[in-house]
Amino acid sequence: MVKKVSRKNYNSSKYIDFRKVSDNFYEGAKIASEFEYYNASGVLVVHAAIALADAVTIRLSSTKCTGNNHYEIIHLLRECIPGNKENNSALMHFEKIIDHKNAVSYQGEIYTKADIIKLFKHFERFKSWTDSVF
Repeated sequence: MVKKVSRKNYNSSKYIDFRKVSDNFYEGAKIASEFEYYNASGVLVVHAAIALADAVTIRLSSTKCTGNNHYEIIHLLRECIPGNKENNSALMHFEKIIDHKNAVSYQGEIYTKADIIKLFKHFERFKSWTDSVF
C-alpha cells in the first residue's frame, strides 16, 4: 500500500519528452527481443511503460513520481484520472508490468520469451489508453 507519493513538479509540456523516452525504450525492447535478449527487452519495456505513465501524470497534473516504489505511479495516476472501467483496465495493465518487474528484480527471476510476449501485450494496451489521454 502506498501511503505517500513522492513527487516533483514539471511544466505540463514536458510530457512530450517522456513520451519520446518511452518510444525509444520500446523500440529498443523490440530490437532486443528480436535478438532473443529477453532480459534487456524486459527491462526496456518496463522502463517504456514507466516513462509513459510519467508522461500521463505530467500532462494531467504537472507532477511525476520521484520515489523508488513504482506503485506510487499507479497511485498518482489514480489521482489524475476518474475511476471508470476503461481507466481501471489501463491501470491494471500497467500494474501487471510493475508486478512482473518486481518479480524479476527482487526474486531473481529472468525474463523468458513468454514473459516478453505478455509484457508487450500489457504495454501495448496501456499505450493505447495513454494515446487517448494525450
